[in-house]
Amino acid sequence: MRKNDMKPVDLLLALVLLTRLPLPHLSKESFARQPRAAWALPVAGLVVGVLASVVGMIALHFWPPIIAAGLALALQVLVTGAMHEDGLADTADGFWGGFERARRLEIMKDSHIGSYGVLALILGIGLRWAALTALFDAGLIWAPVALGVLSRAAMPVLMASLPNARGSGLSQSVGRPAGGTVLTGLALALVLAVLAIGWGALPAALLTAPMVLALRALAKAKIGGQTGDVLGATQQVSELSLALALLALT
Repeated sequence: MRKNDMKPVDLLLALVLLTRLPLPHLSKESFARQPRAAWALPVAGLVVGVLASVVGMIALHFWPPIIAAGLALALQVLVTGAMHEDGLADTADGFWGGFERARRLEIMKDSHIGSYGVLALILGIGLRWAALTALFDAGLIWAPVALGVLSRAAMPVLMASLPNARGSGLSQSVGRPAGGTVLTGLALALVLAVLAIGWGALPAALLTAPMVLALRALAKAKIGGQTGDVLGATQQVSELSLALALLALT
């Protein structure tokens, strides 16, 4: 990716796309940069992670780690509008609720939630809560930062390596980033993660990579590509995998 492909507006665009924070209005020209701005998606994870860590740090002065972790998770859901959790639920419903590609995509577009989606949310939130509790208890108060940046750096990997399965929607409008854009985002996320929790972020990221590749293969097999829901599921699966990897390495 050439230097002039990176612009400051990309940072704001990443926050607009992945958070519900009150932000300045962007022009249509800015939104046209979405494929080239994918490198900045980890910045959204940085903001969400810092806010979650600060909430956790304050909460630990009054309550045990399990409460602090719960409040930190609640803050993340609030700031992101549960966008990624919604993607996880829709992906679980679609992938396992339909027997044909068209039916799976139809289920994923449906606003109703099925049993697979409910179970995915319960297990996903429950395991993330338990893992974050253990990370806080181990003194890794800035773990949400590392989890936030690295999990959002995984999203452009699927955006670039898989076609849009539906031909419409958020994922289609964002477009496919170039390889250099993806690598820039990964490098940025790794640097930020190391600054947040130390060199342990590197092996954790390596251990998580197979999960991202497995989800990519599953999406290709089930619907022939990726959608916005699949990208949300990628963030959720990556965040949980990273947390479990960190715990295993601690």
